[in-house]
Amino acid sequence: MIRRVAVTGIGAVSALGGTAAEFWEACRQGRSGIGPLEGLPLEGVRIQTGAQALGFDPSKHFDDKQLVPLDRFAQLAIVAAREALAQSGLALRAEEKTRAAIVTGSCYGGKTSEDQGFRSLYFDRSPRVHPMTIPRLMANAGASALTLELGWQGPAWTVSTACSSANHAIGQAFWLVRHGLAEVALAGGSEAPFTYGSLKAWEALRVASPDTCRPFSKGRGGMVLGEGAGMLVLEPLERAQARGAPVLAEIAGFAMGADAHHITQPSAAGAARMMREALAGAGCEAGEIGVVNAHGTGTAINDVVEAAALREVFGAGLDGIRVSATKSLHGHALGASGALEAVSVLLGLRDQSVAPTANFVEADPECPVPLATAFEPFAHRKALSNSFAFGGLNAVLVFSLSE
Repeated sequence: MIRRVAVTGIGAVSALGGTAAEFWEACRQGRSGIGPLEGLPLEGVRIQTGAQALGFDPSKHFDDKQLVPLDRFAQLAIVAAREALAQSGLALRAEEKTRAAIVTGSCYGGKTSEDQGFRSLYFDRSPRVHPMTIPRLMANAGASALTLELGWQGPAWTVSTACSSANHAIGQAFWLVRHGLAEVALAGGSEAPFTYGSLKAWEALRVASPDTCRPFSKGRGGMVLGEGAGMLVLEPLERAQARGAPVLAEIAGFAMGADAHHITQPSAAGAARMMREALAGAGCEAGEIGVVNAHGTGTAINDVVEAAALREVFGAGLDGIRVSATKSLHGHALGASGALEAVSVLLGLRDQSVAPTANFVEADPECPVPLATAFEPFAHRKALSNSFAFGGLNAVLVFSLSE
């Protein structure tokens, strides 16, 4: 049984706002959420900028008891999921909840709680850590909390594949619904990476920008960390239509695979192979794609490699496509990036427009891609979204308007 899979709800929390609507309005304005870091111990840290969800107040969404087992990354996932479910209008009977899936992605899990525990042990010399440290730091905390909140008893798990985590999660949930292994699914990713230890680790890797993120731009200085969550509600298209649900678009194709090339350096051949396989899975030709949401980290090597892969897949047809790199807006939210980018793609399809690549300065001849550098109307029916992770673990999604 092969079913068409619709997206009937989306939710987002990010540096661009606390809802998907606020996220999209910031995209429309080309307003980047990257700025000076706040509320962190930054003495001796070279990384001073990031895309923080500064407007997120947990007390507005949870009571004190609910917050006890929840790290910030899980809180973000739950709030985004609530928004997505509210938009979809999905209401399940008890018997349907056994076939409702939850698949989330997170690169880090409860990094905030982990960092606090280490500080307590090694800096404050405390003999104890918070008793809920393990439930807080486990990567599946968001998914598990959602099963408890919703009463869903179907397949539930968390994917941790670095920067591709959310795309992997959405793609696997898509497969579950497409093949009848789940009747509905909630999928996406969340991340809260802003801790002293995390910043020092990224500093050591020497890929972080000293100011802002400029994907594919000449003189770009690297990536900028972000935090947030994006969640999607997936269900069979026929079911969605029968209940009169809003159908934003369909997920038409998904592919995942490994470069088997290098732990941190990307492979153009691997990226191109995944794009081709995703297109084949969607049953569409490269020429049918109107918009590509690029992985677009803003690092010197990644952007050159991705540009080469795009040119290999689309050839001369690439010049008629719009390439958007929204990490310039919401930062590199690691395991949540693919989910936030999916929200951008879906709203772009809905509004027949394309989100801009912010902070662009000058074209780089090594990155010959047709960047959308301002929010613009753009007619398209199909879009592709790339995630290429450290470890060479790649995941590509194809979205399509329903015919």
